[in-house]
Amino acid sequence: MAASLNEKVRKTVNESKILVVGAGGIGCELLKNLVLTGFTDIEVIDLDTIDVSNLNRQFLFRKEHVGKSKAQVAKESAQKFNPDAKIISYHDSIMSPDYGVDFFQKFKVVMNALDNRAARNHVNRMCLAADIPLIESGTAENRTEETDLPVIKTSSFTLSMHDISSLIQGLTECYECQPKPTQKTFPGCTIRNTPSEPIHCIVWAKHLFNQLFGEEDPDQDVSPDTEDPELAGEAGQSALQTDAKDDAVVFTVNGNSMEKETTAYTSRPRSFTYLSASESAGIRDQKLWTIQECADVFSNCLPKLKAELSQQGEGGMLVWDKDDESAMDFVTAVANIRAYIFGIQTKTRFDIKSMAGNIIPAIATTNAIIAGLLVMEGLKILTGNIDKCRTVYLNRQPNPRKKLLVPCILDKPNPKCYVCSAKPEVTVILNTQKITVKVLEEKIIKGQLNMVAPDVEIDDGKENADKFLSDFGIKNGSRLKCDDFLQNYELNITIVHKRYTFSMK
Repeated sequence: MAASLNEKVRKTVNESKILVVGAGGIGCELLKNLVLTGFTDIEVIDLDTIDVSNLNRQFLFRKEHVGKSKAQVAKESAQKFNPDAKIISYHDSIMSPDYGVDFFQKFKVVMNALDNRAARNHVNRMCLAADIPLIESGTAENRTEETDLPVIKTSSFTLSMHDISSLIQGLTECYECQPKPTQKTFPGCTIRNTPSEPIHCIVWAKHLFNQLFGEEDPDQDVSPDTEDPELAGEAGQSALQTDAKDDAVVFTVNGNSMEKETTAYTSRPRSFTYLSASESAGIRDQKLWTIQECADVFSNCLPKLKAELSQQGEGGMLVWDKDDESAMDFVTAVANIRAYIFGIQTKTRFDIKSMAGNIIPAIATTNAIIAGLLVMEGLKILTGNIDKCRTVYLNRQPNPRKKLLVPCILDKPNPKCYVCSAKPEVTVILNTQKITVKVLEEKIIKGQLNMVAPDVEIDDGKENADKFLSDFGIKNGSRLKCDDFLQNYELNITIVHKRYTFSMK
């Protein structure tokens, strides 16, 4: 492909340093395309290691690579297409403080190939701070409710299904200019007492993981609601009243900072037929485990997680991660045991990982199309043809004009965007008498506003973490100035006090 470029474009390509964030499905295709186009100065970063389930669509990886760094193996495989290419790989998180504004300013263009919204938000802000064009790509929610496919965006590029879009500061909207669909939530009584779908059991298992190993959250209590059995409904009352000693599943973890016992008392299971180990073929992730296998996996991963927690020291905690083998085994085993107890069909580890990690599946063909579009949009930016950049949507079915690829003119920045506007600000509606400093920082500023290292103008955060906002005189109409020095991002937060509500606008 490089030979087809004219001399001027070829020279620009050869002199341009590119950052690729993500070495998964789209990232593998993108690295190959960049090398074949003639780019010789590339850096790639990815936190993940290679899993067997990646091999059907991440073509730079082979069976012997399982367990190794995605970024490192992708670098080695892509370099075979052009041994003269200089590729540097980082097996790390792009959200690490090591990758500040100075790091991003080394590049002519940044290309995202991520499946993690928090990381995508962070790269968006770092590119804004560094004033570097960002080409964003990934699988987005399907707007026609068909199976999800990829989309692309420029400058904060957006492609639909498979999405590619590009961000050029001040000219196009950033990745966070428009609100993204929020993750579906479920009533607490359904999770605790009356699960009816596999996802209910998966959420319960993740909550249990946090209670045992992570940051305990009263909103994620997994114990049955014994004080108000009416909330439990018929199934919940049965679970609470049935003498289920033979069928009860008891999870107990003692020692160190985990001196707690969580017991799930359950109704007797309904009958289901499950494949035995000998009847199930295929790799471990795609095999439906028997309940005995779930119990064995649970018993094996528990001491590993306990050892990991003890290494964190006093007050330490674990954060659930779909790519952590023991954490994923725990959730798979626990979710399936709970599903079995409530007469719900169990799922493979592969399916549970997709649901627990909010992964939208994509296939090799769509990844290849999006990666090709990424490079084409990158060439437009590097050659100064920004006016020709487009947001591209790859649809599952042709539109009325019989088009699968739908290019759209890039949208202008949203003047009300709390990330890229001239004076970023947001209004947070909450109960100042019930929200603590810790909740403000962890759940709102980090969790909802996607900051990484926030500094809010309230006294010492650690010492006062459990104090309520009202203790500091924060009330209706108060304004907080919040800085994130890593993201070089400043936000003004206006507090609206309401007794029962939490929301943002």
